[in-house]
Amino acid sequence: MATKHYPLSATKRERAGKGVARALRRDKQTPAVIYGDNKDPVTISIQTKEANREYNRGQMFTTLCDMDVEGEKHMLLARDIQLHPVTDNVMHVDFLRVNDKTTITVAVSVNFINQEESIGVKEKGVLNIIRYDVDIICKARSIPDEITVDMAGKFAIGDSIKISDADMPEGAKPAISDRDFTLAAIAAPKAIIEDEPAEGAEGEEGEQAAEGEEGEAKAEGGEEAKSE
Repeated sequence: MATKHYPLSATKRERAGKGVARALRRDKQTPAVIYGDNKDPVTISIQTKEANREYNRGQMFTTLCDMDVEGEKHMLLARDIQLHPVTDNVMHVDFLRVNDKTTITVAVSVNFINQEESIGVKEKGVLNIIRYDVDIICKARSIPDEITVDMAGKFAIGDSIKISDADMPEGAKPAISDRDFTLAAIAAPKAIIEDEPAEGAEGEEGEQAAEGEEGEAKAEGGEEAKSE
């Protein structure tokens, strides 16, 4: 389970608006807002360098932030981040207040472990991953780093790996609940596929000739050709 938090410091800002935001960015500050938990939103600014650093680590959406706003402590989770279209610098962050009861939907990665011990992989099958991450519903303070699929002794060639095959952390469940959706599949080795004769290869010339004759008949029929 993800337990580490990252720290950030922020300053309150009394005013909002595009002009204020542009002035903050010129001063190497990034505007942000804290909302949720049935409390009034708080507009803040954080150092752009720190915002970029945490964003580039790739875990702001799944790791809690211990925010110090002029001595006032907040436990937060980034829920929306706006980036500059050219530089990819963080331009604005929406932070959600979280507590022990906060439940969220969050995307976490899927890790397929013991691949070499899978039945199909031992037979030279290929693991084709369809979903590298999955949206799950869980407590904001218990966001897992990943969900895992243990492939040891399972999944022959042609099998699909479903979300029900994943080891879901306690208290978490898939956001998609109406079907057992596919995460990956074990495909046959490419060499085997290439060795199989193409469907309809035998008698190809005869079939093409028959198709040609049928096409001529339909063209002459006029009305019949149009109806099809």
